[in-house]
Amino acid sequence: MPKAYLDIETSFDGNITVIGILRHGKGFVQLVGDKITLYSIEDALRGMDTICTYNGNRFDLPVIKEVLGLDLRQNFKSCDLMYDCWRLNLYGGLKRVEERLGIVRQSKGIDGMEAMRLWQRYERYQDMDSLNRLLFYNREDIENLVVLEQKLKDIQQSYQ
Repeated sequence: MPKAYLDIETSFDGNITVIGILRHGKGFVQLVGDKITLYSIEDALRGMDTICTYNGNRFDLPVIKEVLGLDLRQNFKSCDLMYDCWRLNLYGGLKRVEERLGIVRQSKGIDGMEAMRLWQRYERYQDMDSLNRLLFYNREDIENLVVLEQKLKDIQQSYQ
């Protein structure tokens, strides 16, 4: 079952600024700014059958549908790890759950609001450091989804 891990970043005005996708067997891709198109997303997800997110059913996938008119849930299964966390009484955003499970994060201090500020600095001043920090944060969110998924499987197996 080829799986893609997906996370988006948005701007203050609700546009999608970054879509990061880690594809099983195909590697990692980040679509940025005007490179985010229906074709580029479909191309990046080609051959995958499941999209794995954290809170993606309530945020990432609806935003992609609203902004781009692309309903990924029509063509892909959705695995939203937030609901798996809830079943194990792990509540809160991704960063809080990571802390509770001991998942290490290098981009400490960056959250969704700071991600919007980083994009704004990049857009206004062509600040490449801000863009690079945003891309690193997005990539770490996605890579930590893989770690989170494995930790959740380990916890579930320990109950059996």
